Amino acid sequence: MTDESLKEEILINVTSSEVRAALLENGVLQEVYIERSARRGLISNIYKGQALRVLPGMQAAFIDIGLDRTAFLHASDIAGKAPGAESEEVANIRDLVREGDEIMVQVVKDPLGNKGARLTTFITLPSRHIVLLPRSNSVGISARIEDEAERERLRTMVEEILAERELDCGAIVRTVAEGVDKATLLADLKYTLRLWDVVKERCSKSAVKTLVNEDLSLPLRVLRDMVTSDIERVLVDSEQDFEAMQEFANTYLPEPGPEIELYRRRRPIFDLHGIEDEIRRSLDRNIPLKSGGYIIFDQTEAMTTVDVNTGGYVGHRNLEETIYRTNLEAAVAIARQLRLRNLGGIIIIDFIDMEEADHRENVLHVLEQSLARDHARHQITPLSPLGLVEMTRKRNRESLQHVLCEGCPCCSGRGFVMTAETVCFEIFREIIRQSRQFEFDEVRVLAHEDVIELLLDEQARSLAELEEQTGKSIRLQTESLYLQDQFDVVLM
Repeated sequence: MTDESLKEEILINVTSSEVRAALLENGVLQEVYIERSARRGLISNIYKGQALRVLPGMQAAFIDIGLDRTAFLHASDIAGKAPGAESEEVANIRDLVREGDEIMVQVVKDPLGNKGARLTTFITLPSRHIVLLPRSNSVGISARIEDEAERERLRTMVEEILAERELDCGAIVRTVAEGVDKATLLADLKYTLRLWDVVKERCSKSAVKTLVNEDLSLPLRVLRDMVTSDIERVLVDSEQDFEAMQEFANTYLPEPGPEIELYRRRRPIFDLHGIEDEIRRSLDRNIPLKSGGYIIFDQTEAMTTVDVNTGGYVGHRNLEETIYRTNLEAAVAIARQLRLRNLGGIIIIDFIDMEEADHRENVLHVLEQSLARDHARHQITPLSPLGLVEMTRKRNRESLQHVLCEGCPCCSGRGFVMTAETVCFEIFREIIRQSRQFEFDEVRVLAHEDVIELLLDEQARSLAELEEQTGKSIRLQTESLYLQDQFDVVLM
């Protein structure tokens, strides 16, 4: 499928407590963004923080910005350098910030798990076509603009604008700026400069641990960051947000822009194209392939592992061809799932081993091509000697699983529970332990139904031997509310 045949649209579902945006390519869900009113994302928010602890050993400081957990600021993310330091050298953290200092910071990574937010003092202020870098003097061009002549044209225009106004700042030219004129870039620059003046004034007047500038709401961020010439339509089911998006589009989006439509039908908007079902399936560990193969995703704290299996696919020619076809299909599915699940950090993909070198190269090429439209920055390495594909994907917000789910109360997030047999042996050991420490006449065991049945059946002989060994009577009681690995030994 070529880009020319690609039809993209964005669907936005708004409720009083949650906003969701879905990016579809040819009717297939690719990415989901969720923003909840009780827990809005913090990325790009600017705070006036206070340094609580400075740790030279980590070259970092912990900054209180008014959240539940202190945020993390590394020395390399602090604008300015110590006197006498080389330009490429990261200064000692104690030369940059001291405990108690008030400091303007911006969130670059949301709190993830038990980690606080990641901060920087290199403030960025995005607009439609450029990102202002008020504490830098470099000019960058989006890597997605591949034409060298266009990259040079844009760089020259931005440098001229900055020089003409004697501005000591930098800028990043965004992908959507490809082909725009100098006047458009100048208008964006003026907007971000005004915003920077407002931010500085608010910061000077605000108390510490205060939010100085909050990023746009999700519907408006979608228009600013995701709408390109490929987006044909944006559909939203809230009249209030529709009007706000129309106003934003008339001010900041070029003509002709995408059609922004108000969805009025009774059927929920995310029922279109089966989006709700796709979101639920994206939480599954096992993803089936049309060929009969399947992919297993395991998300851990350190990394995400992806395993490809042929399953029921037997092919029509030979084993190598079967493996090759399964891996090709899996490469496309994996790329989509990485975007849909918003998996980041280190990702290890274990494709089925292929003998032929050109097969391995083609599978890797298909994976790279399938990730070409990914909004998150990523890097893929060639197959390792063990036949693994190692890649990284920028993680700046929680994965879809972490947003929608929590650790299982039955297994405490382990993903498994002890077998009934294991619990029986735990109970035996606990009874022996108690009999050696306390005096009692009888023991009552409260446990799950499956455990009690096992004690009365396969473990009945062991239970009788235990009664004889301890000289105590053991009574069993089923507790319907107990989990399988939960039990109590009560001394009577």
